[in-house]
Amino acid sequence: MTKFLQTLMDGVAVGSLYALIALGYTMVYGTLQFINFAHSDIFVLGAWTSYTLAVALGYAAAGAHPPLAAGLLILFGAMALCGTAGFTIERLAYRPLRKAPRLNVLITAIGVSLFLQNVGQLKWFFGTQPQRMPSLIDDAILTRVAGVQVHLVDVVGAGTAFLLMLLLEWLIFRTRLGRAMRAVSHDTRVAALMGINVDAVISFTFVLGSTLAAAAGFLYANKYPGLNQPAHATWILLGLKAFVAAVVGGIGNVRGAMFGGLLIGLLEFFGAFYLSPNLKDVYVFSLLILVLLFRPTGLFGKRLIEKV
Repeated sequence: MTKFLQTLMDGVAVGSLYALIALGYTMVYGTLQFINFAHSDIFVLGAWTSYTLAVALGYAAAGAHPPLAAGLLILFGAMALCGTAGFTIERLAYRPLRKAPRLNVLITAIGVSLFLQNVGQLKWFFGTQPQRMPSLIDDAILTRVAGVQVHLVDVVGAGTAFLLMLLLEWLIFRTRLGRAMRAVSHDTRVAALMGINVDAVISFTFVLGSTLAAAAGFLYANKYPGLNQPAHATWILLGLKAFVAAVVGGIGNVRGAMFGGLLIGLLEFFGAFYLSPNLKDVYVFSLLILVLLFRPTGLFGKRLIEKV
């Protein structure tokens, strides 16, 4: 039972980070009906920006434990920079292709992803050498419950992720801006006729998704402080798992992305513990295949009825 509870806690902690990344995928798809493959690179940008800001503020020394205010400053700084990057990508790369064929947009998204990966490896940017994230969140053991060690970094990470998801839920379903976002996702032409600034709503969607990815990058870097270079396969695999979470939950569905992220995290950790840790990625992509075979719209997706 102790091992079960420990695995459950670890799965929720990592799954909540997958959910934050998956939200960016699903919001862009719900609004524009295309996959922004550069979104995973925004997550990487958030992790490396957090590292760069921490070093710039002098917290890279061994044993340095910055105050809470410094950690929040670094988090908000990373979110602001990634939000700006998301706005710039949408404005320069995607907006000119809004009426172009979907294949053109898909190729552009892949090109933007490769551009971010290669720019991130330049010496004057992040470089090609792996780095270690400064300890912004202490990995102390808060308490033990039924023999399970509850770490501060897991509590802060999962708590922050769930708080951001609840704020997003409130924004989309309880505010005027959220109604505008849902209207644009339903029909951009009709939304424009109703007086909604479609360009502003789409740009805000990219900014919001990018800030959530930056928060996920910050939290992930604190849980797993070893940062690989920006084009490393580890980052690509993380982005793919978040994309799988969005598809499994029902891409375009915000609540589905949240559920999908948690489900992927739990499946990964329980599969690694009870079956084989070498096949944890196989479990995730096997779930994707099963969902696409038996419920192509995702667990929370709605079936589309085509009228003839």
